[in-house]
Amino acid sequence: MKKITTTIALLLVLSFSISSFSIPVVSAAEDSWTTKAKMPLRRTGFGVAVVDGKIYAIGGHPLGGVTTDINKEYDPATDKWISKKSMPGPLAWFGIAVYQNEIYVIGGAWFLSGSEKNSVWVYNPATDIWNTNKTSMPTARGGIEANVVDGKIYVIGGTNSDGITNVTEVYDPATDTWATKTPIPTPVYSYASAVVDDKIYIIGGLTQTANSTLQSRIDLNQIYDPKTDTWSLGMPIPNTNGANAGATTGVMAPKRIYVIGGGLNQIYDPANDSWTVGTPIPNSANRLENFDDVIVAVVNDQLYAMGGIYWGEDGNTYSVNEQYTPIGYIPEFPSWLILPITLVVTLVAVMLRKRLSLFKKGLKND
Repeated sequence: MKKITTTIALLLVLSFSISSFSIPVVSAAEDSWTTKAKMPLRRTGFGVAVVDGKIYAIGGHPLGGVTTDINKEYDPATDKWISKKSMPGPLAWFGIAVYQNEIYVIGGAWFLSGSEKNSVWVYNPATDIWNTNKTSMPTARGGIEANVVDGKIYVIGGTNSDGITNVTEVYDPATDTWATKTPIPTPVYSYASAVVDDKIYIIGGLTQTANSTLQSRIDLNQIYDPKTDTWSLGMPIPNTNGANAGATTGVMAPKRIYVIGGGLNQIYDPANDSWTVGTPIPNSANRLENFDDVIVAVVNDQLYAMGGIYWGEDGNTYSVNEQYTPIGYIPEFPSWLILPITLVVTLVAVMLRKRLSLFKKGLKND
């Protein structure tokens, strides 16, 4: 009996411990949107990064206003925004990535062509401090994304006063050094990008029209493999409207790349190189095709679509924050269920053990 009591006590302690670290149950249905607390400032061209389950919306450009250095932290668990230390200067259309819980803001532009930067600024959310003492990117440019693969940050394409560039440059945060890799076959900027299984997907974007000074959106799905430093092509995106992307990890939802914006939710499956569609952002937050559009962050395999441009409405820029639950999403296990389930299992085990003991005594008496 003493052993049983001890076992129950240990299980209770374990149950409470697990409950304290569990994420609350998610009740949203798959392939659906939920409206969340709006961003404090309407803007586009900003960067988002996720550290410890919190989203940092940094910089950007309020259309008709001045490029900002604002830094706001959003907590999906409480649905609240708070202010954090601003960037060292106003910046938009930059690359942003997370390495060892620090946020790297790379390149970008102040506003017009010729204002592109090659700076590397690092923000530490834990200390709320910015570090500007990093080696600059070799090629100044804006309209870029930054992607982390195997501890290195890759910055591909972009645009500057010389035009659209095809450069692929990689930054090693451990050594604070840059290296040049194989250029992207078709130079682009303002594209959608995500990483799945250590491959970088550069989807759509703006490029120079052949034999013309005009620029146009393309449907290419250009795939870079950092391990082999080679490029390949995937199935083109069906619609080239301005959009950004986020990838689910396969933990809580199947591995997919969601390209959201331009009034669409286009879903790419890297495993079979195919596209499908999901429910678009609700009408109140649906964007048309634009140069810079909705910005996407991913937390626990749920996507958050923020900001963007929608001409002629809501002052042209949005402060919306819409949460998307992907197709095939597995809801979090409710933490409060762990304790009663543990207790029931323990009591059943005790009862079975008691019955078994009585049964054995009966056999001996016979």
